[in-house]
Amino acid sequence: MPQTGIVKYHVKLSYEVDGLVERADIIGAIFGQTEGLLGPEMNLNELQRVSKVGRIEVVSKSTSNTTAGTALIPMSTDIDTCALIAAGIESIDKVGPFDCKFTLDTIDDVRAAKKDDIVRRAKEIKQKWATKTVSEGENMLNDVHQGDSGKLSTYGPSKLTCSSGAFTSKWIILVEGRADVINLLRAGYDNVLAIEGAKIDESIKELCAEKDTVVAFIDGDRAGGFILKELKSVVTLDYELQADEGVEVEELTPQRLDEILRPIADEIKNGKPAPTLASADDKSISEVAAKVFPTLNETLEAVALDSDQNEIFKVPISEVVSKLSSQSGIKYLLLDGIITKRLLEGAKNAGIECVVGHRVAKLSNSDGMTLKTFADLGVS
Repeated sequence: MPQTGIVKYHVKLSYEVDGLVERADIIGAIFGQTEGLLGPEMNLNELQRVSKVGRIEVVSKSTSNTTAGTALIPMSTDIDTCALIAAGIESIDKVGPFDCKFTLDTIDDVRAAKKDDIVRRAKEIKQKWATKTVSEGENMLNDVHQGDSGKLSTYGPSKLTCSSGAFTSKWIILVEGRADVINLLRAGYDNVLAIEGAKIDESIKELCAEKDTVVAFIDGDRAGGFILKELKSVVTLDYELQADEGVEVEELTPQRLDEILRPIADEIKNGKPAPTLASADDKSISEVAAKVFPTLNETLEAVALDSDQNEIFKVPISEVVSKLSSQSGIKYLLLDGIITKRLLEGAKNAGIECVVGHRVAKLSNSDGMTLKTFADLGVS
């Protein structure tokens, strides 16, 4: 095929000639005896010129007085044109002075064959990659269980999974399960304890009382919000963290874990006091949240209220930060989304006292504001 042509079909024909002829005679008969038969636009010479037909391949085998073989015609036309060309060639009854007969064997869809090859190759790639991924995963687990076996331990009468640093570190990270402890170990955090269930073990309260800083790091789902609420009823938390929305802590990459935890670790390392969530009247905030939630939930919007709970504005979350830069007199900001660091900066500059959302993405400093989730307030 010329460079501009893309082969779509292979038209395959067989032929028999009652005499001895050469390959060139067969090709000449195909071009010559179909010329003008189907109209000028269907001439094979014209179709080759516009890259619709490729080089015709002829295979021949001669006996003492006959010639037989096959002809293959690569085409980039539609199937209708292929059928017409095939029918035109079947009408050839002479090659030179000899009688002949052409018969269509098949019209093969080259793209279908390529698709089969692609699917076959994709299966090979998937199998190879899956095997490699599983192998790497097993190696990582072996590194934790064998090479770092001393870092995994248990705590309390319930034998809760923890890492060895949970006993000696000045700060503790509370997570939901054993897999979370292992994942944080991979990221270099060995001061982790799994609470292992919604019912908080009494021994956790005792351990946390010995620590300077207590961090809760919960899965980014609805259940995580309930567990966080239960945990807060038993333990005084300095930081409340959740994984990205819809993601579990055990699924986060080491890089993402470090992005979330590094600001806290750096503050503790530098001797700065751990910021705590600002205290406020949760009852009044709950009333505000309960009033707004039904019309705000699942809208991807944010609403700002003044101290009398009058609406100042309601805008899409994507516009709230820019909107805050030109507003004042806001006491409550409630949003159908995540309380982000960027949003906190905008809220601080606007003098807002309380921000409520579905989740706090990362909290290293509340800047004196009260930060709550709807789940905290029992509204979700």
